[in-house]
Amino acid sequence: MNQRQPFLLKPAAKDYLWGGSRLNDDFAKDIPLSPLAETWECSTHPDGESVIAETGQTLAAALAEHPDWLGSHPLSVTEGRPELPILIKLIDAKKDLSVQVHPDDEYAKRVENSLGKTEMWYVLDARKNSKLIYGFNRDVNAEVVKRSLQDGTIEKILNHVPIRKDDLFFIEAGTVHAIGAGALIAEIQESSNITYRLYDYNRKDKNGNTRELHIDKALEVSDLRSSLAPRQPMRVLKYRNGYASELLTRCKYFQVERVLLNTEIQRRLVDFQTDANSFHALLCVDGCGSMSGDGFMLNFFKGDCIFVPAESMVFHLHGRAQLLNVSC
Repeated sequence: MNQRQPFLLKPAAKDYLWGGSRLNDDFAKDIPLSPLAETWECSTHPDGESVIAETGQTLAAALAEHPDWLGSHPLSVTEGRPELPILIKLIDAKKDLSVQVHPDDEYAKRVENSLGKTEMWYVLDARKNSKLIYGFNRDVNAEVVKRSLQDGTIEKILNHVPIRKDDLFFIEAGTVHAIGAGALIAEIQESSNITYRLYDYNRKDKNGNTRELHIDKALEVSDLRSSLAPRQPMRVLKYRNGYASELLTRCKYFQVERVLLNTEIQRRLVDFQTDANSFHALLCVDGCGSMSGDGFMLNFFKGDCIFVPAESMVFHLHGRAQLLNVSC
């Protein structure tokens, strides 16, 4: 494998109790888990590492051997070590996720020796009447929240936001949130697995146990002020020969573009090359296509994630597909 050519990743998978079957049904993952809640498509996190499809080597091991693949972006080095700063997931919420919150970097480093977790959700599909939870609908304090948990009224003080296919949500660390039943989500986040559950509908796991809550830590890191229900940002498609693109999110942790590839009408290839600043990860969320270059060919399909090293070889994209282009 050329050291600067893109390569396909295979995900880690999670069978959390709220998951469904759409990641297998819609994305042909062929993963023998039921339920199948999440696939960690691009990850070096020890709780779920993706691997290089061609070789079976973990992405973490490959990046340890080739730290230059990450690029010169400062987030790619943590305490002197090269490290993938992001994690990309596909999420199938057949049932409601727990009401939860993630700490910021300072708290997570001090308490958990971890990165914090700011994240972005792109809604791939949503059942009619699907919702998410985003913050509180009025100013509260820790005592108010604890009392609402004790008397079962917590949902009355939370913002419930309707969602539709193609919606975009940016969830900063400290925002109490939950993905609702019926949502199919692509998530881009910091490389962290620190989640503090505030409320879980008194559900029990497959062993009959209620899942652990982290109320004290959750309240330490939560923004308890009233949150306006998030409105969809203005998005502008820019059209070029063979594709269109729009910026979904740019923050201190990652940048995400949506790319609509369509070379079938104009019958031309789209050139692509990364610079020295950052790797890119291309997540195909619809359609299919191919990449080709000097002695290189790779086909991709809906649900595939391709890692492109920094300062990659020049290659060409062809097909009809929708891609999320993630970089730092």
